[in-house]
Amino acid sequence: MPSPTLPLEKASPPAQSPAGDAIVFENVYLAFDEKVVLNGISFCLPHGETKAIFGVAGSGKSTILKLALGLLKPDAGHIYVLGQDVAQMAEQDLFDLRRRIGMVFQESALFDSLTVRENVAFRLMEEGNVSDEEIERRVREALSFVELEHTIDMFPAQLSGGMRRRVAIARAIIARPEIILYDSPTGGLDPVTSTTIVNLIIKQRDVYKTSSLLVSHRLQDAFTMATECFDRKTNRTQRLPPGSRAEVPLTFLVLREGKVIFDGDAHQLKRSRDDYIKEYIS
Repeated sequence: MPSPTLPLEKASPPAQSPAGDAIVFENVYLAFDEKVVLNGISFCLPHGETKAIFGVAGSGKSTILKLALGLLKPDAGHIYVLGQDVAQMAEQDLFDLRRRIGMVFQESALFDSLTVRENVAFRLMEEGNVSDEEIERRVREALSFVELEHTIDMFPAQLSGGMRRRVAIARAIIARPEIILYDSPTGGLDPVTSTTIVNLIIKQRDVYKTSSLLVSHRLQDAFTMATECFDRKTNRTQRLPPGSRAEVPLTFLVLREGKVIFDGDAHQLKRSRDDYIKEYIS
């Protein structure tokens, strides 16, 4: 990801989101040189819901996550995250905001020289106000959630690609974030491993109900999330009855040429009469 922008010389009071949603994009524009990446996009992510973002390569999917983190600034428009306009925030305020956000990076982005324990504990250790005993308890809790507690003393090189993604999810949830951003969490994985990761995301969604933005290249992943739920009794995901919806709403956002061409649920997406969308989901 690009380096964070330099601190503002004088911090302005952060603007407050009028909608009270977890994330709001209002008429956001962004271009790199002559290439327009986002051309006036608007959408919102209500608290406790999940939104999956789709589009062809270069359509601006991952850019949306960078904007939400304040790593990029829009050329125009407003981006409200947890009630604050990130485009107007000083860097120090952005650091404080990012502590409330969990990020699952593409390709996991684990530290090769650190053990699984140290990777998962990294944010808590950085904060410096959590006891060693509490860090250990929460690391084991997070690894147990992703069913990898036995890897605690291993290094990333000793893990499979799917296991590294699961460790990355444990690292993202250990601080109990209010928002989780997923950047292509199943990218480059085989179908079986992808299913494991999707089931874990469903589990996280249904147990913690964390507001989430998910960028994906696999439409099937989001359809699975829309049609399955996590059953605490069996500790497994299960298919929802036909026509029903998950307790935690999941919506689809489809981008084309820098614009939002669809924002709705799976039922609406399947019924769309737009020729591009019909071809995209076929």
